[in-house]
Amino acid sequence: MKKTVIIQGSARSDGHTATVVSYLKEKVNADVIDLKLLDFSYFDYQHRNRNDAFIPLMKKIVEEYQTLILASPVYWYSMSAEMKTFIDRISDCLKIEKPTGRKLRGMSMAVLSCGQADDLPEGFFRPFQLTADYLGMKYVAEVHTWIDGTIERSVLQRIDTFAEVLTSDLSNKST
Repeated sequence: MKKTVIIQGSARSDGHTATVVSYLKEKVNADVIDLKLLDFSYFDYQHRNRNDAFIPLMKKIVEEYQTLILASPVYWYSMSAEMKTFIDRISDCLKIEKPTGRKLRGMSMAVLSCGQADDLPEGFFRPFQLTADYLGMKYVAEVHTWIDGTIERSVLQRIDTFAEVLTSDLSNKST
């Protein structure tokens, strides 16, 4: 049975987003891939970067996982540069690595954002929703979290509800 993976795209591997990811990971029994620890570059129309870590990463993702949870801090009203680069590079799976790209169809996507307050900019999740739709993925859920020192009880409750939706989606796929 394929599993769930949380793809963490943050400028810090041990920041607030990582704290929330760590809590969620236990709730949904997911693996974590920290984009900060991988060496791949921005999208390039000439595909001169085809030998970096991105294509092997995507092959692993489509072979081992059914659900992708994209986790990003909110930087300047949007997703992090690490997450944006990851999403941009999915274009490689539509151009030069089509067999891998085709395997995204039917997979599930969810999104977790993390900020310093409960003030997510309007439209933050829209690029993720459109990406899932374009790739033929099922957009399952989204949750905004925040940390101001520690994770507040209300945020933990949001994550728990998010985890329940994800778990329900997984059990529906296995039946």
